Amino acid sequence: MTNRIQYDAAVIGAGQGGVPLAMALAHAGRKTALIEREHVGGTCVNEGCTPTKTMIASARVSYLTNRSQDYGINTEQTAVYMKEIRKRKRDIVESFRNGSLKRIQDTEGLDFYMGTASFSGKKELYIDMNDGQPVSLTAENIFINTGARPSVPDIKGIDSVGFLDSTSIMELDTVPEHLIIIGGGYIGLEFGQMFRRFGSRVTIIHRGPQLLMREDPDIAEEVRKVLTGDGIEVLLNTNPVAVSGDLSLQVTVSAKPEETNQGKAITGSHLLAAAGRVPATDILHPEKSGIETDNRGFIRVNERLETNVEGIFAIGDVKGGPAFTHISYDDYRIVFANLMEGGKRTIHDRPVPYTLFTDPQLGRVGLSEKEARAAGKNIRVAKMPMNWVARALETDESRGFMKAVVDAETNRILGAAVLGIEGGEIMAMLQVAMMGGLPYTALRDAVFAHPTLAESLNNIFFSFED
Repeated sequence: MTNRIQYDAAVIGAGQGGVPLAMALAHAGRKTALIEREHVGGTCVNEGCTPTKTMIASARVSYLTNRSQDYGINTEQTAVYMKEIRKRKRDIVESFRNGSLKRIQDTEGLDFYMGTASFSGKKELYIDMNDGQPVSLTAENIFINTGARPSVPDIKGIDSVGFLDSTSIMELDTVPEHLIIIGGGYIGLEFGQMFRRFGSRVTIIHRGPQLLMREDPDIAEEVRKVLTGDGIEVLLNTNPVAVSGDLSLQVTVSAKPEETNQGKAITGSHLLAAAGRVPATDILHPEKSGIETDNRGFIRVNERLETNVEGIFAIGDVKGGPAFTHISYDDYRIVFANLMEGGKRTIHDRPVPYTLFTDPQLGRVGLSEKEARAAGKNIRVAKMPMNWVARALETDESRGFMKAVVDAETNRILGAAVLGIEGGEIMAMLQVAMMGGLPYTALRDAVFAHPTLAESLNNIFFSFED
């Protein structure tokens, strides 16, 4: 016999949108339930941003140590201790996770359930509690923040080998001899460069004609040059057709390059599947509440993030679209403002900045050149190599280039891509200018401290291609 409890609000998933939303609702006087299946913090804290960027920092130390002679410093040969890198990652994740849990537990009016939630009716939830005691509850408003998980590529034999995903690869205690990566997106590139710097031989297999299919071709090509310059093998237009292996973790991928139509066998010690993510909705049973999903299982929402069922919302990765922590957090702000503060906020035309944490970083915001041209906009494109930036030269980190798309009529910045040292931070400065509606001339003529990366914003706008 299950307990049935009535709540004003229930939040399914303690991710980067769900936790602040649940706490804000409770602080506003709404009796709120927060349900989490595995661990507080969601993908970001546990399997995404926090652990990967922690390990990327370790990889950068290895990279700089190996380059020490470039700076006139002699060091002994670098030794990589994966168990220590893993421990550092685990400690930081645990600290972040426990901090979030404490804030939840200290919030009056917020009940926290550790268990697996699923819909049992229109606004009814059944919780299979981790401690074995089931709970049933109803709520006037329900917010779905269950996120997404790594997908398994549709490749013959993939299930028969011990392949890694973006979570399990961070639990390795030794450096792979040869890491094969299927997928040339953000996850594959970050892990590829990371393990190359730890000492692995790395091969990236990508079906498309360029890496990072959402980016302009010139950006994608420059990223490819960075990776190959680091000693990574990148195979484009290559379709994996079969995987085989044995208990010694020797994995062979049979790939068929589209250009030659000839098969190629690639043998390595470890295989990382980094070919996308799928929504965590299969065990949620949204159909029992009448919630509509698309053909991939993502929950359909309107511009106010409400599903087709009144009073039920979806935030974060589970609704599809940009899968970034800051988007999930902004989803929470939109929903809360509209429900509790009488707001009229929507996701229409909100900026979607993001950073690819390769080294150098790729910071992106707004329209790309190809998107602007496809939209029929009259644009000018400014482009400048990072080896024109004094600070980049002084730090010997001058790979990459900056690119900005400007409206030719208003002189306002429509978008930017910065592939370079601290590219995400430089991109954010351009985003602030875009938010303020400043013309590019405001940055071109500004006085920035020297020598900083910021002063690159003077020079790029003297470098229009037309």
